[in-house]
This record gives sequence, structure tokens and C-alpha cells, in this order.
Amino acid sequence: MLDLAAEKPAPEPRVIAGEKHDWELVIGMEVHAQVASNAKLFSGASTRFGAEPNANVAFVDAGMPGMLPVINEICVAQTVRTGLGLKAEIHLKSAFDRKNYFYPDLPQGYQISQLYHPIVGEGEVLVEMPDGTARQVRIERIHLEQDAGKSIHDMDPAMSFVDLNRTGVALMEIVSRPDIRGPEEAAAYVTKLRQIMRYLGTCDGNMQNGNLRADVNVSVCRAGSYERYQETQDFSHLGTRCEIKNMNSLRFIQAAIDYEARRQIALLERGESVIQETRLYDPDKGETRSMRSKEEAHDYRYFPDPDLLPLEIEQEWVDDIASALPELPDVKKARFIESFGLSDYDASVLTADTASATFFEAVVAKSGNGKVSANWVINDLFGRLKKDEREIEDSPVSPDQLGGIIRLIEAGDISGKIAKDLFEIVYTEGGDPAEIVEARGMRQVTDTGAIETAVDKIIAANPAQVEKAKANPKLAGWFVGQVMKATGGKANPKAVNEVVSAKLGL
Repeated sequence: MLDLAAEKPAPEPRVIAGEKHDWELVIGMEVHAQVASNAKLFSGASTRFGAEPNANVAFVDAGMPGMLPVINEICVAQTVRTGLGLKAEIHLKSAFDRKNYFYPDLPQGYQISQLYHPIVGEGEVLVEMPDGTARQVRIERIHLEQDAGKSIHDMDPAMSFVDLNRTGVALMEIVSRPDIRGPEEAAAYVTKLRQIMRYLGTCDGNMQNGNLRADVNVSVCRAGSYERYQETQDFSHLGTRCEIKNMNSLRFIQAAIDYEARRQIALLERGESVIQETRLYDPDKGETRSMRSKEEAHDYRYFPDPDLLPLEIEQEWVDDIASALPELPDVKKARFIESFGLSDYDASVLTADTASATFFEAVVAKSGNGKVSANWVINDLFGRLKKDEREIEDSPVSPDQLGGIIRLIEAGDISGKIAKDLFEIVYTEGGDPAEIVEARGMRQVTDTGAIETAVDKIIAANPAQVEKAKANPKLAGWFVGQVMKATGGKANPKAVNEVVSAKLGL
């Protein structure tokens, strides 16, 4: 199996030239992923998106007195599954803490989280860039916690409303080390996490619905300081960080990081200090703005939740989850490259999501040719689906149909040009490719006699062109084109080339 990480160089650090110094950008991220579960973390209330406000609220979610939390085993299993997918350490014993703060959409007055004893420890993820470079981003921890509700301010200018449907929904907070070095890497990191979790089925990754969002910690340091941090693991080399909250767009993540880095550089070059704080990104203005000073753990008065015993799980249970893990993106990509001879790019496109990978493998099972199948899936099918704004799950052409078209090409029954026409018929009308070819007389002409007759007619009608082709053999292609035109594109191109060359004495 190919080791993708070993074969790719690390991307160069993002260096930003200031007026006085060169600066390096350092980024750490806290990605909040909603656990794929039908019920919330500590109640049986539904997690269905799009319900009427406050329709999915249990008594414990609303903070009613005397209501006790009961942990959802599915949420625990999904978090363990995610940890295993990120090659992380699974802690057999973890514990929940209360993070205390007051806000209208937090009716309990605290959030149940895991500060001191998270369920998942250190892991890593390989982040690949479009230029072929890759970086290993270290995962510090993954902990389970409750989501808060949602405050709504735009329904009535004089009032604010609270929707508690999200309150108590299980989140996995995936905390990275400060290993990310640029806006593009940050977006690629979130994309890779989303891809892995979708493969695992632990989070749907829907950023538009708020099911995946990120807090981005940005700092800048003088060029060369990050190298000293790597040697010493002393965070003082990295500069003061600011956290940009609740980013739910890859494009906005990149824009916010770029703006924030330049803002901090401008401060430092004026001789001012960067204040550690929480900021929000305004996409309309393209800038970050201060939200509040950055809180530390002691500001939230964390303490063990008295209503929840420490969570203890068995190694055998973890092993059972591990044994049922699907093939993950990096492994699948390496297999596609090795087994089907695909390029790195093609394998990346086909493994971007499970639906595409599954579709491709089903096409190969029918066609028997991996490289040709990849070309058809990526260029013809994906191109047409994108044009029609359709997803692979809604493809009018099934894997069996597309594989059937490719088999007809491989068998010499149809030419590439005929295959394009056949694909369009199957896409718009459906049907079995082989039956369509027979019913519509689309089978390729392979009879040498018929091809020779067509070539003889064209040679006889174009003596001047014959002389030119004999003087310059490259011009023989004109005769091939004329034969293909005369036969409606049904003649076997290879056979036509051979006959034309023989007739012209080339």
C-alpha cells in the first residue's frame, strides 16, 4: 500500500511581508462537529433539522428543576469512531464538567463538556494541498459536549427570541495543535475532517445548517519563530492569538484568517500589542471585529458535573467499533492509485466522498477497466451532473449503464465518438446501452471490405490531396476524417488508419 504522507513534501509556511519584517502565520482550530444521532446527548429529544422553533426540547434541555441527564450511548460510540478514524488515542475513562456562563440560549446556566478528561486524546490527520504538498496536522483532543440554543434577533427589532431546538445536541469538539500555516491549509484541514467523518458516518458535515463549524485561532510571529516553537514546544514563540468564532464557510474561514493576520501584523509593526480576544468575522465588510476579551478556563468555573458519573468504556467495545470501520479516504485513495493505475488527482476526485467512490468502483466492476472508467466518471458524468446541478446520488446514468458503455468500447463494438452519443441517449432517455446500440444501428463498422470501399472512393475523388499526403504523411489524417464522416462515425478508427496508410503506400 502506498504511503501518501511519505511521498509528499510539506508545504512552505505562509510568509507575509510587512513593512519592517517578514511574518509567519500560525493557526490552530477547534472544529465543532454535530454527532450523527437521532437523539440529543443527554435527552431523547429529536435532533431533526428544520423543525418548528422549540419543538425538539425535552425537560432536561430546558433546564427544568430536578431533571437529570442520561447519556446517549450512540453519541459516545460515534465519538470513539471519529477518534479511531483520526488515529487517535481512545481514553477508556473520561468525565464531564460544567462550563458555567449565562446566556439566554443556555437555560441550564452551564454547558456540559469535557475539559479535564476528554474521551479522545492525541491523533493526526493528513492534509493534502492542490499543489501536491501535504502536512500532518496533530489533533490534541476530541471531547463531547452539548450545543447551545440559538438567539434570533431579526424577527422583531424590539425583541429577541430563543430557539432551544439545538440545545443539548451532541457536539464533538476536535482541537488541533497550531500546525496549520495558512488560510488555504485551514480550509483543506476542515475539508479533510469533514471527508473523514462522512466516510465514518459520524457527522454529515453540513456547514450551511451549522452541523460543522470552526473556531479559528490566529497568531503571527517573526519568520523563523515557528521553527523554534517546534524545537521547544514553547508557545511564547508563536505570538498572541485571537480566536475567530463560529465560522461555517470555507471561503469565509480563508478570508477571515487573511484579514486577521494582516491586522495583527499592522499592530505589531506600529509597536502595539495584540490583545488576546474573541472576534467575529463580518463577511459583508470582509473584516474581523472584537467580540469580547478571551476567557480562560477559570473564568467559566469548570467543575466535575455532579449529575454524571465518570464515563468508563471497555477496550473490547472499542475494538468492536474499530473492526467495523469502513475503508477511510487516504487508504482508499492509495488503493485506487495502486490497483487501477490512477493519477493522484483522479484518485483524489473519486475519493472525495463515499458516494463517488462507491459509484466508480461499481463502474469498474462492470467495465473491467479502472483508468478508462475514471476518465468517464470524472470528465463525462461529473461534468454533466455539474452542468445540471445534480449530485451523484441522483445520476440518471447508473454504474451498470456507464460500465456497459465502456465495455462496448473495449470490445470494439462502438467508437469513442459513438460512445459519447450513446452516453447522451442513456443520460436523457435511459435504457440498456447494448440494446440501444443494436436497435439504433450504432454498432461500429469493423468490416475491412466496407472500410476499403469507402477509402477507395475518397482517394479516387481527391487525387490532389493524395499527392500532398504522399509528400507529407501527416496529411493522411484528412482521409481518415473523410472516411469517418462518410460512415457516420461508425467506422473503426484504428482500422481506417491502417487501410488509409496501406492505400497511400505510407
